[in-house]
Amino acid sequence: MRRAEDVYLDRMYKGVIFDIDGTLVDSNDAHARAWVKAFADEHITVPFDQVRPLIGMGSDQMVPRLTDVQKDSPTFKRLGEAWKQHFQAEEMPHLKAQPGVRALIERLQERGLRLIVGTSADEALVADLLRVAGVDDLLTEYTTASDVESSKPEPDIVQAAVTKLGLAPAEVLMVGDTPFDIESAHKAGVATVALRCGGDTRFEGAAAVYADPQEWLEQLDQSPLGKG
Repeated sequence: MRRAEDVYLDRMYKGVIFDIDGTLVDSNDAHARAWVKAFADEHITVPFDQVRPLIGMGSDQMVPRLTDVQKDSPTFKRLGEAWKQHFQAEEMPHLKAQPGVRALIERLQERGLRLIVGTSADEALVADLLRVAGVDDLLTEYTTASDVESSKPEPDIVQAAVTKLGLAPAEVLMVGDTPFDIESAHKAGVATVALRCGGDTRFEGAAAVYADPQEWLEQLDQSPLGKG
């Protein structure tokens, strides 16, 4: 019996959806630190090692899992604003792009692939994060948690990105760095390439796994995208 990830290798991909945090930018620890501070601002104690494994999950999913705060409450709104302030002021200035990001995006564009960002990041942060990644002039279309009802690991963001690309799910590849990217994409019928540079290794069901964008670029012809 063939594994599901083997079936993905037979697909002819025309589009790629990119996660940002952890995938294009080394920012997952930074997000976790900002959330710990935001919780502390509300006198809620949540240790870093409890927050960190859930980074990549949208805040509408993560906060209720870690606390008794629900997403329709005033406290949830305050937490989100505090997280954003801590992240922008204290973490954003120190972020760096993952290795090989721009070269990979340029190569995929040369192949004629349609590219879009699909992220649980706040829409207000997307432009700044893409500038950190050095690809804000290349990746100009995106879907965020602001565009959909539920964020990752629900499929809404991936489904919205597929719709914007104008392709069938089987023609699209998702690139992410957490199990929430894989779960979200799987629910949407989209295959996933996983990158370890975000600090995770929980990649069951991914079509392929690479260290970072640079390693994927170096092995692109042997990857699920095949020879362009």
